[in-house]
Amino acid sequence: MLNAPDPRPDELPSSAQLLRSTLIALVLSSCLLILVILPAEYAIDPTGVGELLGLKQMGEIKTQLAEESRDPATESQLQPRVASSHETPSPIKPEPTADVEGDIAWTDETRITIAPDEAAELKLIMAAHSRAEFEWTASGGALNYNLHGDGGGQSAEYGKGRAAAGGEGEIIAAFDGYHGCFWRNRSGAPVELTFRARGEYTGLKRTR
Repeated sequence: MLNAPDPRPDELPSSAQLLRSTLIALVLSSCLLILVILPAEYAIDPTGVGELLGLKQMGEIKTQLAEESRDPATESQLQPRVASSHETPSPIKPEPTADVEGDIAWTDETRITIAPDEAAELKLIMAAHSRAEFEWTASGGALNYNLHGDGGGQSAEYGKGRAAAGGEGEIIAAFDGYHGCFWRNRSGAPVELTFRARGEYTGLKRTR
């Protein structure tokens, strides 16, 4: 079995060479972080190089997709989902119930103009198991929406959709708190939102 000879002292790198190699590695990694990783992942481009290379646009797309994942993403109605320490059913009926004595006037009507890429949110103040009917329409474009509730450390999701021109239904509050809808305008033009509500609630609050 052959043994490799030990290197001579003059063949080993000196402390100065090791330090220089370390500094070079740090500089290269810092340049990589600033010029490539930050623009491509987070759309942060302090030097402008990322925009020239198209990396900043990639980062902007990733950031927008991450934001969209927190917004309404599907057109289909979802089953109610309650996130709390105590699982409580929170039903939602997509169609408004018929009035026994004929049409009843809406208690509240609110109009909001939502600019492109902006959002709005309206909540009804409701007690647990109370019912409220609602309808909304979008004029001038379509809106993404998320119908949900929160309060007392609990949250519920009743339904969501994308690029919708309107919606209606009945909320049955799963708990005491705020129950309503969040809208975001991705149409590229101002959209006028009209929201109407009636039923068992004590107030209407704009939260965004």
